[in-house]
Amino acid sequence: MKPMGALPPEFAQQDGLLAIGGRTAANWTAQAGDTPLFVYDMEIVAARIARFRAAMPAIDLHYAIKANPHADLLTAIAPLVDGLDVASAGELEKALTFKPAQAISFAGPGKRDDELVVAISAGATLNVESEGEAARAFAIGERLGQTPRMAVRVNPDIELRGSGMRMGGRASPFGVDAVRAAALVKAIVAAGADWRGFHIYAGSQALDAGAIVETQAATIALAARLADEAGCAPPLVNLGGGFGVPYFAGDVALDVERVGDALAESLAARPQTLADTRFAIELGRWLVAEAGVYLTRVIDIKQSQGETFVIVDGGLNHQLAASGNFGTVVRRNYPIAVASRMGDLSTEPVTVVGPLCTPLDRLGDKVALPSVEVGDLIAIFMAGAYGASASPAAFLGHPPAIEIVTGL
Repeated sequence: MKPMGALPPEFAQQDGLLAIGGRTAANWTAQAGDTPLFVYDMEIVAARIARFRAAMPAIDLHYAIKANPHADLLTAIAPLVDGLDVASAGELEKALTFKPAQAISFAGPGKRDDELVVAISAGATLNVESEGEAARAFAIGERLGQTPRMAVRVNPDIELRGSGMRMGGRASPFGVDAVRAAALVKAIVAAGADWRGFHIYAGSQALDAGAIVETQAATIALAARLADEAGCAPPLVNLGGGFGVPYFAGDVALDVERVGDALAESLAARPQTLADTRFAIELGRWLVAEAGVYLTRVIDIKQSQGETFVIVDGGLNHQLAASGNFGTVVRRNYPIAVASRMGDLSTEPVTVVGPLCTPLDRLGDKVALPSVEVGDLIAIFMAGAYGASASPAAFLGHPPAIEIVTGL
């Protein structure tokens, strides 16, 4: 038997029928007309945003839409945040339906010229990732007769300790090395571009509040040093995100209030160079991951060499992360439950697998569940981020998962 992660607090105390957004899982599947499907509880997302606002000093909150770009979810989230962060022209097109271009920033190390044209024409901020990209943006802006809005994405000389994905303190395709960032700022300003500040991202999926506090303080100091070297104060410093969520057994939820208290102290003591600078944090996973539940139906139960396999109609083609094939080194189990037997005692370990012809299609590895029957709904939690849009939906030709947002 292998452990699984703890259910999100909104679901952990439920008994009997799983409820999402005030309605049962069976009710949602009936509305959808089929399984598999994702259900996103917007009340949980709104509560995360409210918690962030209460915990943090007066800073901007941006939503990184790569975490979940579902249109109905964006419709609900956009009015609650100050900006949207995108990583492609496709995401930019979506974002522009919800926010003015001035509230949108565009990151990514490989922006094509046609993407730069779209971003510059719209007036979105380019988080410039190299001197070469800046030169291309200058040329495109001149050709269009439009002044590009540019921030410099910095590859910091610090890293976020304990993060699931470290993006600083090492060679990286992301951003300009800190030692070259000030020179690029000078070039941007000299070329007449609208310089919008710094984007400094050291890592993601961190649960250690102390590590985030340490990194944010170092990021503020780095921004001040680069501003002094460049000779101009940044209008905005995007501190990145990095807030993690507890997917697996033993994970402890991030103490966001501790992070907020420390950030308030750091900003109060910031160097005079940054006195008039606005600050932002961009979050994706922390806002939406715990709000999502992936529902898939049992289509067969079989025995093989003493092991019980529960075969469901959805798999890694919809929920790659839960299969352990999206950035994890050692496969571990997401929280999982039988949707009609919440709170029931487990009977025996079972392995939950999808319908795909690959041994990688494993959603629950020797997990303890209550008695499972054909036709039952299996609920996989922590499914609100990097689910449908981050999974190989076309693999083997199965239909895409349905997605529903509650409260609309």
